[in-house]
Amino acid sequence: MKRIIQLLIMIAVVFAAVSAWQVWTYGVEGEKKVDAAIVLGAAQWGGKPSPVFEGRIREAVDLYEEGQVDYLIFTGGKSEKAEFSEAEVGKGRAMEAGVPEEDILLEESSLETKENLSESKKILKEKSIASFYLVSDRFHLKRATAMAKDMGIDAEGVPTEYSAYQSLETKLPFFFEEWLHYMWYEVGSWVNPE
Repeated sequence: MKRIIQLLIMIAVVFAAVSAWQVWTYGVEGEKKVDAAIVLGAAQWGGKPSPVFEGRIREAVDLYEEGQVDYLIFTGGKSEKAEFSEAEVGKGRAMEAGVPEEDILLEESSLETKENLSESKKILKEKSIASFYLVSDRFHLKRATAMAKDMGIDAEGVPTEYSAYQSLETKLPFFFEEWLHYMWYEVGSWVNPE
């Protein structure tokens, strides 16, 4: 019995270490051409993107300007008290940066990552969009792409170079939060596969 417990502890430690490495390092440069970038929502404050959302928007606009994507899909609804949806604010900022309105698509009914993806999937199908990137902060992307793959969305994650999480003081809490979320998601997928 002692050996079984030791083995289980060893498996848990290896799983945690590998998960941490994946969350810390995941992401691609976004150098290949795809149809669209799905920009995962983040907070907006009174019609202006939060610093976290601003970083994601800027990365998506860069991909568009470099000709790596044809469309930007902004995700995120609004809370009861909000005047604007996250997606609407993302669209406004992208248009200010010169992205034409016809190349921007909105998903405005979600409030969390899983919903961002499931609602975006409807847009992908409707517009016959076959290839895409997910744009978010690096530590968020491993879990987001795992969720996307489980939904049949085969996307690579592009981390924003403009992340609001620049210092160790801001990076570490976000990393630990996303690491725990990712491990919880993976364990849940094994225990209760859909």
